Amino acid sequence: MRSAKDFFRPLAVGAPAPVREVPFRPSRMIHFFDPGNEKMAAKVPSIAPQVDVLLGNLEDAIQADRKEAARNGLVRIAKATDFGDTQLWTRINSLDSPWALDDLLTLVTEIGDKLDVIMVPKVEGAEDIHYVDRLLAQLEAKAGITRPILVHAILETATGVANVEEIAGASPRMQGISLGPADLAASRRMKTTRVGGGHPGYLVREDPSASDAAAPRATFQQDLWHYTIARMVDACAAHGILPYYGPFGDIRDTLACEDQFRNAFLLGCVGAWSLHPVQIAIAKKVFSPSPADVAWARKVIDAMGDGTGAVMIDGKMQDDATYKQCLVVSELADTLAARDPELAEAYAAAEKE
Repeated sequence: MRSAKDFFRPLAVGAPAPVREVPFRPSRMIHFFDPGNEKMAAKVPSIAPQVDVLLGNLEDAIQADRKEAARNGLVRIAKATDFGDTQLWTRINSLDSPWALDDLLTLVTEIGDKLDVIMVPKVEGAEDIHYVDRLLAQLEAKAGITRPILVHAILETATGVANVEEIAGASPRMQGISLGPADLAASRRMKTTRVGGGHPGYLVREDPSASDAAAPRATFQQDLWHYTIARMVDACAAHGILPYYGPFGDIRDTLACEDQFRNAFLLGCVGAWSLHPVQIAIAKKVFSPSPADVAWARKVIDAMGDGTGAVMIDGKMQDDATYKQCLVVSELADTLAARDPELAEAYAAAEKE
């Protein structure tokens, strides 16, 4: 067994020291783009300031004969673009593919100084993270990278869900985990062809009427992903990393997208993937606490003083537990407001009301 003392030592001579705490940076939306698509590439400078994370996708949605073009396109874009405060991520190809190794060899040595996070698909256990961890250390040392590139796992197989706790704690590089509902549905043999979101067949029905058994009975659609998201959030929280909802495939159904994102936000996720520009605004809205919630949280914090004891505010009891809940909301608001002037103005206005 490896000593705990070794956990924060570089895995290669000359590699940067691992981080001891994952820095929390706004990542309400991870916006995917195809770096081999010239039209998308041309839009990167204008889209980058609108999003928290811009991700160059090399895996699914990139055809086999375009893998190298996408990889080389990402290198060109990264070298030519000033991303400012926007994070640059990439999703490499799965570790069982013939492209993953070249993805890492090329990207780390060519643009490792620009990459914040590498997203690894179909992670099934800690061994997958260990492989990437060691290889990244070797490549960082070779390229002279001075800060470690973090790793983000996608939870999209039944085995990955079963091992989510060990995945979350596999390396100091672990930045977070995303739910990958489509591949996970296939892995579980779920009977849905949707990419995220609910399904009208997954429901509960009210009991029959005692006086008329034939009377219509109301039905209520349930959330297919509630269990998995909750388990992922717990694993991430236990290991100090960040949980994310993944894609919502029906671009036209913006209302259901907002609902699914909000469910994830309420359960503890900090962001979601955006596959189309229309989903950027949805994620920004949902994963930012509302001005009313922030004003209430700060009212409670001010009234609670050191956070001990209990007080009554507007007829509601507040104690140390609610104080901690309010700190979560207030601290998130501060972080987001530092990046988003419009949000900062809205929060300040709400506190004055």
